[in-house]
Amino acid sequence: EMRRQFMTHFQQINENFKAVFSDLFNGGTAEILLRDEEDILSSNIDIRAQPPGKRLQSLSLLSGGERCLTAIALLFAILQLKPSPFCVLDEVEAALDDVNVTRFTDFVRRYTAESQFILVTHRKGTMEACDRMYGVTMQERGISKILSMRLGDQ
Repeated sequence: EMRRQFMTHFQQINENFKAVFSDLFNGGTAEILLRDEEDILSSNIDIRAQPPGKRLQSLSLLSGGERCLTAIALLFAILQLKPSPFCVLDEVEAALDDVNVTRFTDFVRRYTAESQFILVTHRKGTMEACDRMYGVTMQERGISKILSMRLGDQ
């Protein structure tokens, strides 16, 4: 039963991953593969990705930004299988350039109807895309103060 459930979910995540990867990269292909299909419960999982205009290669050969977007695509592929009421993402977009930060924030915004996202970030582009922003300041040594700001479309 575990093998059956694993394979069912693995195949669904793979299909989701292909779609999310293509959406995030504006093209390209990606897939996850089991290294040992005889022992699926102990097998390693390989990630293959082909961003638009590049040849198919393993994750280790991609640039830092491409690896980051690929990991984000896999995360969202899993979230599509079992949506969570909220998700905390801690600087997942740190390796992205400004264009890809915008692509990432637009992508996250599409999922806000199903899940609430808490993004820990230092990236200006990510902060600009948020509905609310929280910060911590220490005006006096040892005394922290939490600040909040609601951002609107104005």
